[in-house]
Amino acid sequence: MKQLRGHLIRTAFAVVGVTALLATSACSMDVKNQASGPSDGSLLVAADNGSPTFEKNFNPFSTSKRVATTYMYEPLQVTNTLDGKATPFLATGNTLPDAKTVVYDIRTDVKWSDGTAFTPADVAYTFNLVKEIPALDTWGVWQHIESLEVVGDTVVFRLLTEDVPAAAIIDQQLIVPEHIWKDVKDPVTFKNEEPVTTGPFVLDTFTANQYTLTKNADYWQADKVEVEKLVLPAANSQLDVVKNGYDWAYAFITDVEGTWVNADKQHNKYWFPPGGTITLSPNLTKAPYNDVNFRQGLSLALDREKIATDAEQGYVDAAGQNGLLLPNQEAWLNADLPDGGAVAQDEAAALAAFEKAGYTQQGDKMVDAAGTQLSITILTANGYTDWLQGLQTVQSQLGELGIDVKLSQPQPAAYTEALSKGDFDIAMNSFGGTGSVFQDMNTLLNSEFATPIGTGTTGNYGRFSDPKVDALLAELKSSTDEADQMAISAQLQTVLYEQLPVISMFYGGLWGLSSDKNFTNWPSEDNAYAPPNTWNSTPLLILTNLKKAN
Repeated sequence: MKQLRGHLIRTAFAVVGVTALLATSACSMDVKNQASGPSDGSLLVAADNGSPTFEKNFNPFSTSKRVATTYMYEPLQVTNTLDGKATPFLATGNTLPDAKTVVYDIRTDVKWSDGTAFTPADVAYTFNLVKEIPALDTWGVWQHIESLEVVGDTVVFRLLTEDVPAAAIIDQQLIVPEHIWKDVKDPVTFKNEEPVTTGPFVLDTFTANQYTLTKNADYWQADKVEVEKLVLPAANSQLDVVKNGYDWAYAFITDVEGTWVNADKQHNKYWFPPGGTITLSPNLTKAPYNDVNFRQGLSLALDREKIATDAEQGYVDAAGQNGLLLPNQEAWLNADLPDGGAVAQDEAAALAAFEKAGYTQQGDKMVDAAGTQLSITILTANGYTDWLQGLQTVQSQLGELGIDVKLSQPQPAAYTEALSKGDFDIAMNSFGGTGSVFQDMNTLLNSEFATPIGTGTTGNYGRFSDPKVDALLAELKSSTDEADQMAISAQLQTVLYEQLPVISMFYGGLWGLSSDKNFTNWPSEDNAYAPPNTWNSTPLLILTNLKKAN
């Protein structure tokens, strides 16, 4: 269940954090003279946000750590969340002798930044540490692991059940040095102000307004790192990003062509691949939302293309009712789904579905058998401006059929609590983006997440429950054969298409901005080796692929 938690953090940052980040121009520091250039090999990154100043915290287990902590500490493997492909880092790879065992071959040519040799014992120590102190287990790895042991240059993980997808979660755990952390009195509150790491960068300078990382000269793949220094200011307003020579930013910018690209037409690029699916999630414990005919009526009433355009300014596409991120997961798409799962607006079909659910048009109103107008309330979070714009279009489209649509916009913390406890009629929400079809489907559909209303959960917020679907998920979890996995996934896609536990609307973008003035080989649609985000471990893929501009 912790896997979803990571996704929610990313979604919140994408939708809200960047909006706040781009609104802080009055507080931004002047970094124009510190902009990166070919002469010094530095990279100016809009990744962290000090609001308005930084706290020095590089504890890799902390939820309030500095973003660039993950540029210094490495996991066993880094997964490209766009396609699910894993790239070995502190491990040279893994094997699954069976569905309950994962064996990692640990690198023997790695040193910690203080010169101490990195060994499999550091891996074992890290995992045992997060077992001993569950507050550190932010990835939920011990929800999957029964035991582990060091065998030569390998670490063998024995799993609680047949659990092939567990490897993708174990992959992501950042590894810390035993010789440093064994003497830390409280690893939860430890700020780790002088981090000892294995990664491509080490901490250089730190102030409340800006910090820098410098290249780790002894990095085990230093030949792949052409960036000499990372510069991370505390404040990154839209003015900063556009005017001050930033090389890399994660930001939703209105009129990206007219602002970001126009600022340097020769060098400034953007790439907004899908990073999740934005949905309407009906509360399936309530009538009429527990009626599939009613959900079908809602789905057919929507013009998803217009909703996507209004919400995200045409930067992303409408989403199909298949549960996949396309084109990322095209290979997994069920070929038998009509139009690949895309659902076109069809007013006549929507009215027919509503009639089966007991609602008909009477004048300009959609009413039940007693003549009472159908009224629904959709939950979203205050400040999620793009979601609100999309919902206003939903409100208009459903209103044209005579449905009274109200919008509830509590503050983000209250929204999250209501979502978790099932205190809503319909909620705007998101899912997916882990790179794992199983993880995305499991978090969305598994009845283990369907806690009683009033009890918090971290997935399946609509409380969908179907024993046949649970059985499919269990089968997918234990399968080691990709062809079988795809066949099972196809059945789950059919469930989403026919039963509509959620109503998919549009993709949530990953708002990648880059400049190739100083560095080239940024990820792009034609070179999708990594998502463009600046947080978590996927930036390691980018930082080991960038090339100095000629």
